[in-house]
Amino acid sequence: MIKNTLYKISCIALLAVQTGCSKNWVDVTPKGNPSTGVFWQSDKDLEKAIAAVYVPMAYESTWGRDLFWVQNASDDLVVGRVKADGENIKNFIPTGREGYLSEGYNDLYWLINKANQVIEGAPKAKNVTESLRQRVIGEAYFMRGFAHFWIASVWGHKDRGVAFDGPENAEYGKRIAPQLPSVTDNYKQVISDLTKAAELLPLFQSYNAGNQGRAHKAAAWGYMVKTYAYWAQYDNSKWAQIPDLCEKIKNEGGRALIKNQPNVADNYKKVFAIENNWSSEYIWSVTSGVTGGSEFPGVILENKGWGVYNGWGYFQPTEELYKEYEANDPRREATILKFNDKFTYFGVERKYWSTNSLSGFQINKYMEPYSYGKNNNAAENPMINQSGDYPTTKLNLPLLRYAEILLFKAEALIQLGRSGEAAAPLNEVRARVGLDPVLSPTMADLKHERRVELACEWTDRLKDLKRWGDYDKINAPLHGRKHTDLTNPESPFNVVEIWPARHFDPAKHMAWPISPDEIARANGAYKQTPGWE
Repeated sequence: MIKNTLYKISCIALLAVQTGCSKNWVDVTPKGNPSTGVFWQSDKDLEKAIAAVYVPMAYESTWGRDLFWVQNASDDLVVGRVKADGENIKNFIPTGREGYLSEGYNDLYWLINKANQVIEGAPKAKNVTESLRQRVIGEAYFMRGFAHFWIASVWGHKDRGVAFDGPENAEYGKRIAPQLPSVTDNYKQVISDLTKAAELLPLFQSYNAGNQGRAHKAAAWGYMVKTYAYWAQYDNSKWAQIPDLCEKIKNEGGRALIKNQPNVADNYKKVFAIENNWSSEYIWSVTSGVTGGSEFPGVILENKGWGVYNGWGYFQPTEELYKEYEANDPRREATILKFNDKFTYFGVERKYWSTNSLSGFQINKYMEPYSYGKNNNAAENPMINQSGDYPTTKLNLPLLRYAEILLFKAEALIQLGRSGEAAAPLNEVRARVGLDPVLSPTMADLKHERRVELACEWTDRLKDLKRWGDYDKINAPLHGRKHTDLTNPESPFNVVEIWPARHFDPAKHMAWPISPDEIARANGAYKQTPGWE
């Protein structure tokens, strides 16, 4: 999402400029486009059109909360509060009609629709600055590829892809968007869009403060890396594309880890601080603010926020995740709050306890915005939305950062039989937090490092377990800590089972079901995800 000023412009664009805004089924073609006599006549029109494309970044149905429910089905997290739809997803028994699945699906296609309008209209725009035209087209290709990547990775199956269409296709606008044969066909299209985006977009460093948050070259390269890694699940040759892209992100894109804090334990914590929203580690995020952006920090906060602010209390870490960390790894405490851990909350130091957490833990990564203010008074904190019903903060929500690029490079090199070379990127991540190097990393080392570095982020632990074939970890029962006194930070606990063993069936559960209502609306043109028919 772009800066909030442009976000406001985009809202006007939605109402006054563009049509075809229905969120019903797979709407990727515009209905009744404004004529060139009315629109595509100025730089201002280009800015309005591209601003509209970013709007769904802030929706609850996308990166505010709902797309995280499918990641919650991993072994790292449990639902927390009672929530039937979330529990059905966690247990791999959804119908597909759950709003947590269907609304994000529709809104991602809505985004693709808006990007298609720009891709079709911007080349014909008159009286516009050519450099702006090229950037706007590049942004549209990036956002279309980015949304398509998410749809494909959640709902796409190797034996049945997801729907896609665009103005480049001769039948565009004359038909319902066709369902591609395989998710690999979707990934091929995503790579094509991101490649075009990278050719047209500037480097992030060229943007002034008002344009930070727009698509840029390194973001396009970054999602190419991630797309190739997911594609490699079905075609090992795709690993070969990754190392050189990672080097481009580093050398041309200027991306690097945050480090060199006086205390090495603070290197990692600083990644998730408001002051580092646009650091060298940033590649792509949801631009947030006190009146817009992702509400995710409030979604993971203790339910009712200890009576100070309206946290929602979802997505709680498991004992399995906590035990994955090495004892001296500072990322553990930066990621997870456990009973008796100290933290600052609205200017007051306190010790963690919870009457809400099923596991006895809370995600800690996104808590920095709540440290500001004084005397436990939310009204004194300028870093948060004062409405707890839309608990956004000034902390950008990371979706892809440079540490993940390093780990994808290490994974690719291991998969290519070059484990000796994989040591450098993997150990760069470990050295940042003061851990000893791994001399010749294996996939087990890579899996560990990816889990602890990226825990509780929007990187999709469940997707990792699927593509690695680690179904036993998905199926295993999950544990937490049951304390004798839920309001006493120092109360003793027992480790207990909090989520029973599940049955992940790779013949059925490799991709999520599309809403049967979408299938019905398509009048036979679309088929359900294999295994969910």
